[in-house]
Amino acid sequence: MIPFNKPYLSGKELQYIGEAVNSMKISGDGIFTKKCHDFFESNFGFKKCLLTTSCTDALEMAAILIDIQPGDEVIIPSFTFVSTANAFALRGAKIVFVDSMTNHPNMDVSKIEALITAKTKAIVPVHYAGVACEMDEIMRIASNHNLYVIEDAAQAIDSYYKGKPLGSIGHLSAFSFHETKNIISGEGGMLVINDSKFNDRAEIIREKGTNRSRFFRGEVDKYGWVDIGSSFLPSDIIAAFLYAQLEHIHQIQTRRKNLWNLYYSGLQKIANTGKIHLPEINSNATNNGHMFYILTESFEQRTALINYLKDCKIYSVFHYLSLHVSPYFSDKHDGRELNNTEQFEQRLLRLPMFYELTEEQVMYTCETIEKFYESGSN
Repeated sequence: MIPFNKPYLSGKELQYIGEAVNSMKISGDGIFTKKCHDFFESNFGFKKCLLTTSCTDALEMAAILIDIQPGDEVIIPSFTFVSTANAFALRGAKIVFVDSMTNHPNMDVSKIEALITAKTKAIVPVHYAGVACEMDEIMRIASNHNLYVIEDAAQAIDSYYKGKPLGSIGHLSAFSFHETKNIISGEGGMLVINDSKFNDRAEIIREKGTNRSRFFRGEVDKYGWVDIGSSFLPSDIIAAFLYAQLEHIHQIQTRRKNLWNLYYSGLQKIANTGKIHLPEINSNATNNGHMFYILTESFEQRTALINYLKDCKIYSVFHYLSLHVSPYFSDKHDGRELNNTEQFEQRLLRLPMFYELTEEQVMYTCETIEKFYESGSN
């Protein structure tokens, strides 16, 4: 079976974990955590980075930092992972879902302004598959209405919008290093702070609501409870694993983008028949090779294709279920139809994508999809 995902080890993960252990500082904010922070800040121009135990935690920190209160409204896409909404719902926010674009799962920016009310506090764009949302327009809308922008950049490491790294544009952003992402640490995430007014409080929230970070820097002679917070910082062992990956980010990214391009060219023939649609990347965005997906003509066709690929030893998977019609939220939704979102829920199919995937496996997958359509199995 060709798996959908396989974690890649760049080579020094265990060595660096051993160094972290031998340093006798294996809790949070050790030597490798600092190395990771420095890497992101110097290579991507992020103003301040804080590793977290997950992207979910980074989003929850962001919700606390912008002081979400019960009744505040937050605009997010429905076609996203539940963490995007949960982070704000946990603070009592009303989630207002916006539809996807017709040609891409990213939020339809043209529909945002109509959803803004006096209670709106933030917009949370999700860069699906590492492809940028229209950030200039989102930032313009946010500025006009005095809103915060929090980028959910879980899938968007080393991807750009008009030359700017994703995660560097909004007031805050969140990244994931889950084992399904390009750069991994098993579980793990990062909060990026682009508005310096959040710097000090972010450290406090991340350290259980204490000024412990300032204490360890010698800025105060004792630390105590000064704000709300939780334990959001990861062990330095996780950071050690992550740093080994970061040292090979160019190699990893080059490989993944080459595989993505091979899929795109290999499926072009069947796409030209109109039986599938390939991913679209607009001219303002770049491709970071996070995932390769196709759009089938219908839910039934996708189901048949999944089963056909499985019989041919290829594991493919669908993606998000629309949050606005989820069991938890359906009775809270305002009733608007989000037709594009539901189309992506029913028709989007992700193909295997990981560093050690071979060119032969990619071409076999493309040929198998072509045979599915030529055989009339659909």
